Amino acid sequence: MERSKRDFSHMVDKLNGSFAELDLSQRLQLIGELAEHAVFTSSLGMEDQVLTWAVAMSGQPIEVATLQTGRLFPETLSLIQITRDRYGIEIKEYAPKPETLEDFVEAHGLDGFYNSVEARKACCNTRKLEPLAAALSQADVWITGLRREQSEDRRTIEFVEWDAERGVLKVNPLADWSAKQVKEAVAAHEIPVNPLHARGYSSIGCEPCTRAIKPGEDDRAGRWWWEQQNSRECGLHVADDVSTRRPQREVKAPSHA
Repeated sequence: MERSKRDFSHMVDKLNGSFAELDLSQRLQLIGELAEHAVFTSSLGMEDQVLTWAVAMSGQPIEVATLQTGRLFPETLSLIQITRDRYGIEIKEYAPKPETLEDFVEAHGLDGFYNSVEARKACCNTRKLEPLAAALSQADVWITGLRREQSEDRRTIEFVEWDAERGVLKVNPLADWSAKQVKEAVAAHEIPVNPLHARGYSSIGCEPCTRAIKPGEDDRAGRWWWEQQNSRECGLHVADDVSTRRPQREVKAPSHA
């Protein structure tokens, strides 16, 4: 039975002020004190691996979850088990509903997301947004690895936000961290990371939709690179209503994944 969630919307300003004065372990402790059910959704990226390490070290009752889209890199799939073994924690996997996935493939084709922004959004909705809803169905706090430095879309994220659509307090404990700080934490604590990072993949999502970035590009430039738009978001974190933009021209599927 679904339980009622706590409403933290009135505490956002106060919590943002508090988080600014705390280090990462203290931020996680505060989350543990507030939440009845906190869920950290990890994409297994470098930031998320740092947070997974911090959650494991904190001893706080925070569920670690990942969205098992069905199109992840083999390196990402291997890292899930490596991380479980390293820290002795469960990483709960949330997958798309088979019937919804079948409907998408029937309507667009397995790789139909290359053909239009609308089709790509439909794929993200099927493989990511619906599993996310399942992951957060009982949560009152949602923890992410978002950082302001990752892209232009994320420059203004707060430590704490009220997600009215999902009815959760969204917490970004690494919002003010730099890429340098993330890499230093990985090195200092020997945190396992995706080997694709060493090959130029800064932000790693589904295999067909991710490429290595080029010098000077921001961290998110390798996501959905074939689209003629600046935003590199799937809808998990930044609302992106494609109906407000000019229609995108159709493109042929890229010759490489």
